[in-house]
Amino acid sequence: MTGTLLPVFDGHNDVLLRLFRRGGEAPERAFLEGEPAGHIDLPKARRGGLAGGLFAIFSPSEGGGERVEALMESPPYDIPLPDYLDLTFAQRVTLHMAALLFRIERASEGTVKVCRNAHEIAAAIEAGVLATVLHIEGADTIDPEFHFLDVLHEAGLRSLGVVWSRPTIFAQGVPFRFPSSPDTGPGLTDLGRALVRRCNERRILIDLSHLNEAGFWDVAKLSDAPLVATHSNAHAITPHSRNLTDRQLAAIGESGGIVGVNFATSFIRADGCKDADTSLEEVIRHFDHLIEQVGEDGVGFGSDFDGATVPRDIGDAAGLPRLVEAMRGHGYGEVLLRKLAYRNWIRVLARTWGEPKTQAETGLAA
Repeated sequence: MTGTLLPVFDGHNDVLLRLFRRGGEAPERAFLEGEPAGHIDLPKARRGGLAGGLFAIFSPSEGGGERVEALMESPPYDIPLPDYLDLTFAQRVTLHMAALLFRIERASEGTVKVCRNAHEIAAAIEAGVLATVLHIEGADTIDPEFHFLDVLHEAGLRSLGVVWSRPTIFAQGVPFRFPSSPDTGPGLTDLGRALVRRCNERRILIDLSHLNEAGFWDVAKLSDAPLVATHSNAHAITPHSRNLTDRQLAAIGESGGIVGVNFATSFIRADGCKDADTSLEEVIRHFDHLIEQVGEDGVGFGSDFDGATVPRDIGDAAGLPRLVEAMRGHGYGEVLLRKLAYRNWIRVLARTWGEPKTQAETGLAA
């Protein structure tokens, strides 16, 4: 750990998607050397104490992300989503983004590491190395026979979202709808139930963010792992389809799982607006509610950096200390802050991946 910054392990970012869309020669250099664009690069991470996180691979539908962002400016809204993504396209994009993360690691000369267990995450954070975990947002890339899942797991995949709102052969996601319950459609398909079992066998984290409520409860019944929503907020505060009800939050807490607080302003504000002029107190309000419902051991950060409009007072990864300081000012003590910032994530990841408890709890100095 460097300086006096509180290290933050983050449950979700979309920097690989940003770099994929950026194109050009050697985008890994842009990440390592820094550039004005985007929320995350290595210099911004170091300035803000971002010590690691789940780095998402997301296969975009053409024009989909920009359109969703634009339409979320004026609630109420119910944004139609694209249909199933072509498997070959999704697999091609997935390999491209995975290669990008590995190239960043290789070019970093030891300052970035792709971690495959919680012990490696703790050791990287202790050494001041950016700890990245390969995550896929939406199982559009997974074939019905799970060949690609097995190959990706061997390559380092440790976390998988069943859907990104858009449907897959495994499940239905929630639409981008406000106001709305997350109860928006049917649960897992037969293949979806098989995917849950295969992920449990491979010790791959199953991400419940973007999954509808029926699918959530199907996973809760089937899975033997902690329930995890990497980047979701409290429906009781912001009644968006993407947020979780108190009943869902209670189930996550009972399973020993975790919820990462999403900085996307549309999921923070009570009015559902996409607006960077959103106060840090509104973010902390979600932390308060999630801690009340899940418990202080089951809440972390899930920023959605590079994938959403975040509060201006955070701005990007370099602005994380401003949020941490606001949480201190709100009354959060140092023990709780360290749980929220990184310890809870390391503990839940260790349990999910089948590692000894002691590695998660003692692998990082206090």
